[in-house]
Amino acid sequence: MTIPCRFIVNGSAVSGSFPPMRRLLDVLRGECGLTATKEGCGEGECGSCAVLLDDTLVNSCLVPIADVNGREVTTLEGLPKDDPLFAAFAATGGTQCGICTPGMIMAARALLNDCLRPDLSQTREALSGNLCRCTGYGGIYAAIRTASGQGE
Repeated sequence: MTIPCRFIVNGSAVSGSFPPMRRLLDVLRGECGLTATKEGCGEGECGSCAVLLDDTLVNSCLVPIADVNGREVTTLEGLPKDDPLFAAFAATGGTQCGICTPGMIMAARALLNDCLRPDLSQTREALSGNLCRCTGYGGIYAAIRTASGQGE
């Protein structure tokens, strides 16, 4: 059984018929060709698949496509190319293997959308659903400080 579903991804309309419990992650990667969103754990534990759904951070591996109908999704590819987070992550060593990076940047974008100058406690809380096995988080936290205009 499939259901019709229409939604917006990165400003473009998407429509199709999907099994209602098909994961948003799979539709983004398979049907939309947006591969920045990564599957890490498939259980909502790592944050590698984080996207904005109506400007709220969600793990796309946990969102059934039936819940996306009529809504707006933003992936890493949908952020402006001049978003300060991109340069800040590169400059501070906030990336290494890259698996967690899209989800980290999306979590950071959600944080900076809500709080222009977050302190370390707010940053840690905002990224608590994202796991990184490479950087030790120092570079990631520094990237967010840099992108928010607070320096490293």
